[in-house]
Amino acid sequence: MTAVGSVDVEAELIGWLDTVLNVRVLTDLPADLGSILPVVQVQRVGGYDDGFRLDRALVDIDVYAATREAASALMAQTRSKLLTELRGVATDTAVFTVARTVAAPAWRPYENPALRRFGASFEIYCHPVS
Repeated sequence: MTAVGSVDVEAELIGWLDTVLNVRVLTDLPADLGSILPVVQVQRVGGYDDGFRLDRALVDIDVYAATREAASALMAQTRSKLLTELRGVATDTAVFTVARTVAAPAWRPYENPALRRFGASFEIYCHPVS
């Protein structure tokens, strides 16, 4: 039997979002963030499991862009993809079953005033393929 938590939710979401959004998706922000915009950042911030197979990950997603309009549009696109297309997606190691918004998209402060950051939190259910 596969162990609970054996799915790397961050890695799986990054791979999938990179494909469907066609922008850079990562966990750690690079020092040259301003030169590679737009960027989507995925970070698991908690969650829980059923003790058997199902992982219920709490994931923060932040988008970074040069303008408010671009950041808002990218967050709207990201949220739409998660809520309407992720359910049923199977990768080599994971199956996604539920995606829901926990904290709606909102502006989040960022120390560089030349960049705009928009973020939301999602609950993502997944389990190993086997």
